[in-house]
Amino acid sequence: MKAIDLQLQGAKLLDPVVHGDHRGFFMESYNETIMHDLGINYKFIQDNQSLSAEPGVLRGLHYQLNPKAQTKLVRVISGAIYDVIVDIRKDSPTFGQWQGFILSEYNKRQLLVPQGFAHGFCTIVPNTQVLYKVDEYYSPEHDRGILWNDPALGIDWPIDKPILSDKDTRHPLLKDADINF
Repeated sequence: MKAIDLQLQGAKLLDPVVHGDHRGFFMESYNETIMHDLGINYKFIQDNQSLSAEPGVLRGLHYQLNPKAQTKLVRVISGAIYDVIVDIRKDSPTFGQWQGFILSEYNKRQLLVPQGFAHGFCTIVPNTQVLYKVDEYYSPEHDRGILWNDPALGIDWPIDKPILSDKDTRHPLLKDADINF
């Protein structure tokens, strides 16, 4: 596995080694020893999976407050997403900056989203399944979000009219968000 450091410090894009032949492919999507060798030393305790039936489903921008903040290791097992992270660490030189990546069943890339980042994704093909590991359990009282189309962030989403949950339509702007990072 190869780890690519990103502009937003602490986040990484991971390229697994894929062994393919006429039958298909095999890959290790997670190996604790290899992760440690890459400097990724999180204890993941739960896997989450989502299915989005339609393209244009946007989930995010989500995060959890301390002390229940989550690091996520995100990958797509079928379909494709435009995956976005936003640095919400107040003392970070990249506070309020974002980066976006295509994760798909074809490129098999994974995105490491450390604590202190808001995370969201938009499906770009039908029947997309996303699987991600977290290092902290879901905590409703610590669950927070930032509005997906906050003009101060200027995220270049691949759609104009996303399919959103009610919750994701009501998140505050970054300047009004509850942040303790």
